Amino acid sequence: MKKILFASAVALTISGAMSSCVDYDDPGSELSMSQTTIDATVHHGNVDSIDYQREITIEELTHAIDTLNKMKMLGQSLTGQYCLRGAKEGNVPGAHAYQRQFSLGPDCYAQYMVVHHKDFMYGTLTSTYNVSEEFNGDPLGAYTMVKNALMPLLNHPIIDTIPEFKAINLLYYSLAAQERADLSGPYTYLEDKQNSEEPTEYNDLKTIYYGIKENLDTIVACLNYYEANRSKDYKKQIEKILGRYCTTSRAYFSMGDTSLDSYIRLANSLKLRMAMRIVKIEPETAKQWAEEAVAAGVIETEDQQQGLFPMFSGFNHPYLEICNSWNDLRLCASFESLLMSLNHPYKDYVFAKNTQPIINEAKPEEELPAHSKVVGLRAGRLMPDGQNYPLNPLAAYSSINSSSFAMAPLYFVKLAEVNFLRAEGALRGWNMGGDAQTFYEEGIKYAYLDEPFMGASSYTSVLDEYMSLEEALPYTQVEPSGDGEDWESVTKIGVKWNEADDMETKLEKIITQKYIALFPLSTEAWAELRRTGYPKLFPVLNADDGDGSIEQGDMIRRIPWNASDPIVQQLIESSGIPTLGGPDMQSTRLWWDVDAPNF
Repeated sequence: MKKILFASAVALTISGAMSSCVDYDDPGSELSMSQTTIDATVHHGNVDSIDYQREITIEELTHAIDTLNKMKMLGQSLTGQYCLRGAKEGNVPGAHAYQRQFSLGPDCYAQYMVVHHKDFMYGTLTSTYNVSEEFNGDPLGAYTMVKNALMPLLNHPIIDTIPEFKAINLLYYSLAAQERADLSGPYTYLEDKQNSEEPTEYNDLKTIYYGIKENLDTIVACLNYYEANRSKDYKKQIEKILGRYCTTSRAYFSMGDTSLDSYIRLANSLKLRMAMRIVKIEPETAKQWAEEAVAAGVIETEDQQQGLFPMFSGFNHPYLEICNSWNDLRLCASFESLLMSLNHPYKDYVFAKNTQPIINEAKPEEELPAHSKVVGLRAGRLMPDGQNYPLNPLAAYSSINSSSFAMAPLYFVKLAEVNFLRAEGALRGWNMGGDAQTFYEEGIKYAYLDEPFMGASSYTSVLDEYMSLEEALPYTQVEPSGDGEDWESVTKIGVKWNEADDMETKLEKIITQKYIALFPLSTEAWAELRRTGYPKLFPVLNADDGDGSIEQGDMIRRIPWNASDPIVQQLIESSGIPTLGGPDMQSTRLWWDVDAPNF
């Protein structure tokens, strides 16, 4: 039976974590104040360097922890963790920050959801690809918040005396750095790691990717050394600060597992993700990184996953407020069509039917009554004023079912994603520790949205039937308002694995199921959509409502920097654009986004 460690109903905020010091009453079993001094000149504050084999006494370790705790720096780790998934100001993820990080951009670019009105308190968003000066930089700003939280800690010389804590926080930063790179392309990665206040040079994506990869290898080596060589007393001290300041290990919450195994597996799984991203630009390097990652140990069970878990950390998924309380998001017609074509379980319990009647202005007799069907909005549709029905009829389209989202985890790298990565690697002939079919089917098995501890019965109860679907079901996406033609589904593949399928069909199946499994992690889904062209989705309407660079039928390839600050503009002109290798526009492809066949 699993040991479940439930959080308080009120989540610990970073301000609380930083303002209260640990009570060190028992010098034998607690973190005690030590008078030992550490020669800071020995430690140069190099973020990339972790001297994990150095002998560290318990006195040195406790002094370092005490010092950083007194300086209120340990809590910055929590801030960085939370900001990875829609948080600000040290709080757990919330609707406002999550919306600006995901919902107003990547959620729409991936065609998971659509923003169905145009006016917000802080700006206007007329359609899916609209370049909004108010919102355009927000997904990039999430990285900035993570960087600003973690770099002072990672650059402080005394953290070298707590190499495992340094490694784990470098892991959080590495995740933010990878996700940031895939949104817009080059940025000031190397100077960011030096905590530079006035960076002067953008780094290209190859430099960033290779830098992250080297960090991940160092992190894994450090944490493996800890598991094999550190003393019981040393580990006890580390476990205390991780239990207080690192809230991302599912193994800790669900099983009381204080080992660092899940952090090791997160690092290797992130390396596997990055390996597959570069497969079309550097195939041999991609194969090497992927095989190294799998050999070193990737995520293989639900409890090895890392992320932010509402069930354990005392918050609800931000989608509840964004979609249903604020009425700011509705299901995208592309996602509707995909789920219906595959008879996916989500169509029956994750998304709600239309909440109000939808009137066909041209044919009033064809009104769609309330609660009739799951129906999505077409990406790129020009949006009217007003959030609520009846002022805005589009508010009647499908939103989410609150019961399916309340405790949905916000994963960093999901178990299902790792299985689909291994499936694709095996398809390419790489050594992934198994065959493509097995990993593909395991990916579908663990693809559900729900909190694992709650069973996901709505998904698993129909899984056998779902996985036996050999061909897509005929489906036509009907625009019930009459404002647009009916569209036949572009999904023609089934779900069941068929060894006789050609390589491209197998890849389409893998990425299509991966896309569903990733929901709602739109940043990763959008990146894979750009890399592979899968899943097949409807074209975005009014593509020219963006910056004018996207031709009808193509998709957005990156978020423009679109800076308003004159100093940043100058840096973009002098360093960013040359490093990007193209104009600062939505249509410019990133380094790994190669316009070439998948095989």
